[in-house]
Amino acid sequence: MANIKSAIKRARQNVKRNALKSTQRSTARTAVKAVESAVSASDKELAKGAFKNAESALDNLANKKVIHKNKAARIKSRLNKKVKTL
Repeated sequence: MANIKSAIKRARQNVKRNALKSTQRSTARTAVKAVESAVSASDKELAKGAFKNAESALDNLANKKVIHKNKAARIKSRLNKKVKTL
């Protein structure tokens, strides 16, 4: 356990920040899974709509530095390739 005042505060902040980032990551993962399930069901219109939502969610995470911008770009690229194959 931290003894220094600034370390105690930092530990508090880390708990809050981790909880927030976990929920943000979870919503993005859900959006990505929606695209993948639409692709597996070969529903092109649903896949396109879900891809827009996933793309927005991933960009949001990258802007907030929850995930790296290159990771967001990589995921979007792979999803887009799957959608275009329909």
